[in-house]
Amino acid sequence: MPLMGSLYVGTSGLQTSQNALNTTGHNITNADTVGYVRQQTMLGDRQYNTISIDATSIANKQLGLGVEYSQIRQVRDVFLDQTYREENGRLSMYSAFYNATEEVETLLGELDGASFQDSISELWTSVQELAKDPGSSVTQGLLMQRAYTFMTDAQSVYDGLCSYQDNLNRDIKDMVEKINEYGEKIKELNDQIRKIETAGIEKANDLKDARNQLLDELSGMANIDYYDDAMGNVLVKIEGHMFVTPDRVNEIGLQIDETTTFYDVFWKDDAKFRVNEAGDTIYETKGALVFDLSQELSPVLDTDIGELKALIITRGDHRANFTDMEPTLNEDGEVIATDKENYSKISNSVIMTAQAEFDKLVHAVVTAINGALEQAFQKGDGNYMSDGNGNALQIFQRSTADPGEAEDIGDSETLFTTANLIINQELMQTPGKLGFKRPDDSIDYETAELLKAAFEDAKYTLNPETTNGMNVSNFYSAIVAHVANDGAVYKSIRDNEQITVDSTESARQQIVGVSTDEELSNMIRFQNAYNASSRYINVVSQMLEHLLATLGS
Repeated sequence: MPLMGSLYVGTSGLQTSQNALNTTGHNITNADTVGYVRQQTMLGDRQYNTISIDATSIANKQLGLGVEYSQIRQVRDVFLDQTYREENGRLSMYSAFYNATEEVETLLGELDGASFQDSISELWTSVQELAKDPGSSVTQGLLMQRAYTFMTDAQSVYDGLCSYQDNLNRDIKDMVEKINEYGEKIKELNDQIRKIETAGIEKANDLKDARNQLLDELSGMANIDYYDDAMGNVLVKIEGHMFVTPDRVNEIGLQIDETTTFYDVFWKDDAKFRVNEAGDTIYETKGALVFDLSQELSPVLDTDIGELKALIITRGDHRANFTDMEPTLNEDGEVIATDKENYSKISNSVIMTAQAEFDKLVHAVVTAINGALEQAFQKGDGNYMSDGNGNALQIFQRSTADPGEAEDIGDSETLFTTANLIINQELMQTPGKLGFKRPDDSIDYETAELLKAAFEDAKYTLNPETTNGMNVSNFYSAIVAHVANDGAVYKSIRDNEQITVDSTESARQQIVGVSTDEELSNMIRFQNAYNASSRYINVVSQMLEHLLATLGS
């Protein structure tokens, strides 16, 4: 090999070793950087220089031209990335479900329902005392006081559940905005990476790290699919709908439902819209919703992925009450939806389930107490247990209906629900108007016993999916137990998913993570290679000097 060619070989070794050292140093300095992926210098032979071609020889005479680095590549495992992101999304969903059950348990009374259970027990005690002496103004006053406490405590619990719904509604808004923000960042990184790598000279590995970190975080929020196109862009789908394209981000829209005040989450590019007189854009979200909530949550179908979906399911689509567990009738009284069918629409939401079951309890107590007085009124002479207007006396009334108006499932204003209950102020001020004395001055023990039976009879079921009857005192405990059981299921799934995510991330870090020991070993190796190349160049240089000195003499 000519000496000048030898210098070329030595120089290639110096350059390549220097680049490898730079990459190693870059790895070491970013060992603790979140989302950083270990980089590796790929080495290869430079092309050979053919000296001569001899047809009689087995091979041509060639000389090697040294070493070169072909690229600096990220050390990733695509399969582990996909597995991590899928399981991370599933973990996020069941974590959200579990967090919701914990919050609902707390709202129902510090995990065991003790707070509101006391209100039920105290009301029951007042009914028992009344049964002993129905004609006593003391026992009548105690009943009214305990009835008022029961109503206010019930409304406090129900309002707490509604407030939590509102909090989740705000969380949904925040998460949608964050998803859209991440989409824009991915689009920007796509543009930057494409500009750098188009020439085929550089690799934008650090920018790819940032993009992959965004995909990791996005995977916890929604069910994503992604792939690289020929230009180096990462294209992202959410719930099968194109989200990030090479040209734009198809944003997720938010619009408040005027009836429920909850946000609808929809694809803007799929929704029809109009502009009202005020200049506001009004979208028709039907058919453009991001999530199909009619689908069963299933790991097989990958329908149980993403925190945003979990928040929407948990929040529900309205304030639930006992009618959500009642059959739906048409104008002719025919059943068009059974109680089980209606219940299935809310059963995935721990909040709506708790609202409906809790309201059923309150409705049962209220209507049973009022019903006992109604029976006494019907058996009387028209004045006994009367409000003076020809209607039966009521302890509990409705803020949205006349006292004498009967309940109509089809008319929400006529219902005895937790949200619209008020106490009979006349009876609160003058409990003695209850009387419990018939026109003949006999004490009405019969009505008092009916009130006792309302609490003692095991005639109530928690929801359409249960068949075991229970009394009022056990009903609330059953509600709390139902939430706790759901929480235990979600916790079990969440814990298992956490193990899967942790093991996948550990396996991923074994590949992408920086080992300082390994990098220091590489640094020594490349430093030795650099020194060897330098020594090689010195030897060739000495040979050249010797030749020049010899020829000069």
